[in-house]
Amino acid sequence: MLQIKNLSVNVGDKEVLHDINLSIGEGETHVLLGPNGSGKTTLLMTIMGFSNYVITRGQILFKGEDVTGMHAHERAQRGIGMMFQRPPTISGLKLGKMLTAISRTKDEDIIKMAKTVHLDKFLERDINKGFSGGEIKRSEVLQLMLQNPDFVMLDEPESGVDLENISLIGTTIGGLLEKDKHIINRKKSGLVITHTGYILDYIDADKGHVMC
Repeated sequence: MLQIKNLSVNVGDKEVLHDINLSIGEGETHVLLGPNGSGKTTLLMTIMGFSNYVITRGQILFKGEDVTGMHAHERAQRGIGMMFQRPPTISGLKLGKMLTAISRTKDEDIIKMAKTVHLDKFLERDINKGFSGGEIKRSEVLQLMLQNPDFVMLDEPESGVDLENISLIGTTIGGLLEKDKHIINRKKSGLVITHTGYILDYIDADKGHVMC
């Protein structure tokens, strides 16, 4: 599903990742562990294709295709999705409008899915504006549900969330990763950053990697 070969990445003038290799097979979920500043978030942002993360060496292959030079929206179209640790507040853009744009799903279906994460009353609100930590994370999960990517990246999904929200978010993420299993007999692939490990109560991880 995903192959990273000899990847080195600069953020500004600083090299943050050096000669990283990683292979995640179809249906596998891997966990990234390590101290703050070790480059975990940088790796996810680079895989997603954000321009501030400059690849100086190496390759990223997704489903056998070289996506190293592709923009974030092109990678999203190919099936890569990400839940951010600290997503931005976007004033003037309603959550429901954005969900329609990324998924082309009917409004009634968006409402149904929003209800599963208790966000149906938030669809007419600006994205993340005035949301609690748990509401922001549930909004991120809802976006992933509607995007329905083949490869799911989660950057500390339990960060800043109380235990009640962790249970809802974890159960929903676990269901998302298993979604294809009953249709085409395989799970989605995933890469998860966690500090607390709480999310691992809800997902089946195949391998762990430590960055330092």
